[in-house]
Amino acid sequence: MAQKLPLGLQDFGEIIRGGYKYIDKTRYVHQMCTSGKYFFLSRPRRFGKSITIAVLQELYRGSKELFKGLWIEDQWDWSRQAHPIIKLSFTALGFQQNGLQESLNYALDGLIKTHGLEPIQGNLTNKLAYLVTELATINKVVVLIDEYDAPIVGYLGEEIAKAYQNRELLKSFYSVLKDLDPYLELVFITGVSKFSKVGIFSGMNNLVDLTMNAQYSTMLGYTQMELEQGFSEEIENTATALKLNRQALLDKMRFWYNGYRFHTSAETVYNPVSINMFFNVQEFKNFWFETGTPSFLIKLLKKEGLYELELYPQGEQSFATFDLEDLNAFGLLYQTGYLTLKSRNEMGLYEMDYPNYEVKNAMTSFLLEAYGGLRRGEALPLIYKLEQLLQVRKVDQVMKQLQGMFKSITYQLHETYPEKFFHAAIHLLFTYMGLNIHSEVCTSDGRVDALVETASYIYIFEFKLDESAEKALAQIRKKEYYQAFWNTEKPVIGIGVNFLSETRNIGEWKEEEF
Repeated sequence: MAQKLPLGLQDFGEIIRGGYKYIDKTRYVHQMCTSGKYFFLSRPRRFGKSITIAVLQELYRGSKELFKGLWIEDQWDWSRQAHPIIKLSFTALGFQQNGLQESLNYALDGLIKTHGLEPIQGNLTNKLAYLVTELATINKVVVLIDEYDAPIVGYLGEEIAKAYQNRELLKSFYSVLKDLDPYLELVFITGVSKFSKVGIFSGMNNLVDLTMNAQYSTMLGYTQMELEQGFSEEIENTATALKLNRQALLDKMRFWYNGYRFHTSAETVYNPVSINMFFNVQEFKNFWFETGTPSFLIKLLKKEGLYELELYPQGEQSFATFDLEDLNAFGLLYQTGYLTLKSRNEMGLYEMDYPNYEVKNAMTSFLLEAYGGLRRGEALPLIYKLEQLLQVRKVDQVMKQLQGMFKSITYQLHETYPEKFFHAAIHLLFTYMGLNIHSEVCTSDGRVDALVETASYIYIFEFKLDESAEKALAQIRKKEYYQAFWNTEKPVIGIGVNFLSETRNIGEWKEEEF
């Protein structure tokens, strides 16, 4: 009987008992549990953190029957006494409705009742300490905390005052763990980002961070081998349904969904949600990205004028703990899964890029809406029309379409650098169209503002602000940018564009074939 896809399931016991598919990651779990006591792991949302928590929960309960046939089955000492477990999932607390303190109080009271202990009055730290010390009379306690940072991440942006407030509450809550060491068997904490001043990193100085540890880089997500071996039946069925041979399907899946890397020497992985949803509907779509909109990150990028995200190498400090007072956009983009590590250069800087087409396509769409003033659903019709016009060199109609787009913007995104704002919007528009666009391309005589290549033409764009289209075109002539592209054997079209800061729109344009 074929195993079912674990769509939306995070309970390991339910997955195994219900006959759902589970890709065996217990070797990593065993390695971790036998090498230390305090661990932290950061991964993007919907990447398997909660299932890992559930695996640990059943392992320390001694649920041997659930691990039949898995790697850890004959590696674990099942004769050991079960450990009491304190499990807290911050995404399930309901802090958005009731506030963090009330929600945590309710959760701790529930755990006290579940474990058959007498209820007590006191603050959050008192209740946590009471739980641990009382349960430790049975055996050392396992503490599992899932999405520890949800009460902070959930309020980044306009409600950041709540993020500060929750950070202070969590700092005192987590700090009690360091004083409970004699009573603890294991502490495993997951999250999306690594925030400073929360208590778990400053207070628990023996906490091992597995986030960028090469040995655990494929602990979550599916490797290529795990995909091909664990989903062999689904691959065959989907290839048939899509009328592709097996290799063609795998190549397309790799392009769409593979590419997440958590150490520069490590293998890339697939996001589990995207893979399971893909096999369920047998259609290439944006699955993971649509499970959560990165609205705060989009606003942060827009505020800082960032849109070519792959062009900014980052030092390792960018991925260290984040301070709410000074958030690093690229570190957050990496930890939230919108960028991934590609390589590390000789200076120790990390080269970054979108992990795959799914993320690049969706993120470009969101950025285009942010910079171009478009509403959801307006981008696709616009880019389709523009692509058709560029293919047949109808430049005037292209520019009129762009004027219409800019006209809908009722605010100035970059008062200091309006030219960069216009440039960003056009770059994102062409990128989302799937055309080959290269901003500020270097030639021997300078930099081209934008180079767009279609199947029929090469377009060289030069942008000016409050000057003239002729002056922009004259720069293309003077610098002879076009000579670098004559070997393509495609007509090279120079387009000078002048933006007007007063109207915040394209004022005029001129074209010339070289």
